[in-house]
Amino acid sequence: MADLDALRSRWTRALEGARGPGGGPDPVPYADNLLARWQEPQRHYHTLTHLTAVLDHIDVLAEYAADPDVVRLAAWFHDAVYLPERSENEERSARIAERALPEAGVADAKTAEVARLVRLTVTHDPADDDRDGRVLCDADLAILAASPSAYAAYAAGVREEYHFVPSDAFREGRAAVLRQLLDLPRLFRTPYGAEHWEATARYNVTSELEMLSL
Repeated sequence: MADLDALRSRWTRALEGARGPGGGPDPVPYADNLLARWQEPQRHYHTLTHLTAVLDHIDVLAEYAADPDVVRLAAWFHDAVYLPERSENEERSARIAERALPEAGVADAKTAEVARLVRLTVTHDPADDDRDGRVLCDADLAILAASPSAYAAYAAGVREEYHFVPSDAFREGRAAVLRQLLDLPRLFRTPYGAEHWEATARYNVTSELEMLSL
């Protein structure tokens, strides 16, 4: 069970860090709107547990980011819209950030960076000089390097989100996603991710791909 008060505090710190001196409106209503989105019933993997994990991983990787608080805000928004049957979730999530953050007191340049980062999670393929993009993408993909039981729970959660897709079609689509990941030169772009997560993640993804082909 996610600690909602702790998450509200994490949102407030990130928002205040991004908007700087001068402040803005009360951060809590914005947090509560996002928390409600992350608790929608169609979610089984893309839940508050995933949000918390991504934020935790950003904390681990923060030294590599150009603006860690902007990356944290992007984590909050990156799956703000999650409808498994739709293909434009990231774009719609980015647009929510573009509407909400200026109202919350975040400057236009930082708002644009948050939205760019959200859109980057479509491909998880940041440029080599994209420090913030590398941190967000690594944090989002860190589940791939989880323990066998946690990885199995992740895979099961994804399948449950796509319960409306017939088994054969799901296996084909999921296998295509996994192959796309394995085709990336590197799954993780930060030095920490490359050292601590890459090998385990490739093993897990390869194992799932092999199971899907049985």
